[in-house]
Amino acid sequence: MTTAEVFRTPDERFANLPSYDFAPNYVDVDGLRMHYLDEGPRDGKPIVCFHGEPTWAYLYRKMIDPFIEAGHRVIVPDYAGFGRSDKPTDRRWYSYDRHVELVTQVLGELGLQDATVVVQDWGGPIGLRWAVENADQVGALAIFNTGLFTGRVSKGFMTWRAFAEANPDLPVGFVIQGATTTELSPEVVAAYDAPFPTVESKAGAAQFPLLVPIAEDAVGATEMKAVTDALSRWEKPALVAFSDQDPVFPYPRAGEAFVDLLPTVDEQVRIEGASHFLQEDRGEQLAVEVLKHLG
Repeated sequence: MTTAEVFRTPDERFANLPSYDFAPNYVDVDGLRMHYLDEGPRDGKPIVCFHGEPTWAYLYRKMIDPFIEAGHRVIVPDYAGFGRSDKPTDRRWYSYDRHVELVTQVLGELGLQDATVVVQDWGGPIGLRWAVENADQVGALAIFNTGLFTGRVSKGFMTWRAFAEANPDLPVGFVIQGATTTELSPEVVAAYDAPFPTVESKAGAAQFPLLVPIAEDAVGATEMKAVTDALSRWEKPALVAFSDQDPVFPYPRAGEAFVDLLPTVDEQVRIEGASHFLQEDRGEQLAVEVLKHLG
């Protein structure tokens, strides 16, 4: 049970968001109301999409319909502190382990089998850890613009970390516009801002960059090394697709790290003309790649 003060974003903030008419689903975990999308046929082969920082389930809206049309069940959880999930307001409450534990409990309610796990940004450390710790429920991986943080990070990341540390009232929509090649409409920017109407509601988003281990002995590095080790023995299908204009996970090097690591991957797919949030820039193309390689 959480003892932290909790902010719950008013439901009206999520009314009439562009290209997003998905129904919310909630489960209570440790006293927090956790949100997830659950779309498509319940007997469809599941695809579980893990968002990053400072996004939420809205990021995957362009990929959901193509997945459903191909017969899949699509699940997109919001982490604590993000989207329609409850938001503890004490930044110290947040940790890598806690994010993994909460999302594991959310997904544990759903009886998933042979799931394809889609990850990007912080979705990588969280989703890939969930995948290797629940490998009996996972059939494939799709890895976009992410890394496993074991002490070494890019200059682009350190610039972002310094910005986040200096700006606890994180301008979320502005940040996402700055990490896309697409010109976002004011309505789409507002949809990314929707979960975060106050400074206190942004505690999780403000803290995420500081949870990245930037030294080998930092909290979380050991756990991510264990995930890396497990992936080096991964024998199921995997797709590695990185965009060519991401300053945080530079192409081609960041993707090659996963190509070299995963025994079942020979090369990465290059997503042209997309920046860090490639689901926003090239969501439909990504859905095609996932279905082509893993569907």
